[in-house]
Amino acid sequence: MGNYIVDFYVKTLGLVIEIDGWSHDKKQEYDDVRTEYLESLALKVFRIKDFDVRNNLGIVMKDLENFIIEHYKY
Repeated sequence: MGNYIVDFYVKTLGLVIEIDGWSHDKKQEYDDVRTEYLESLALKVFRIKDFDVRNNLGIVMKDLENFIIEHYKY
């Protein structure tokens, strides 16, 4: 999107899902700028840690569900 690569994009919701691994540990400023850009396109950004995807998928899915309910009123 623009000059950025996103992990997942749900076009019907305008939702970007970012899975942050160790490569994001020292890129907080970069991630903040990227998130600000994506949000300027009227997109919502849901961020999760790759550790949680691998080890707590049930919790991640529930968190994503809650994010969608909160931000989209579904």
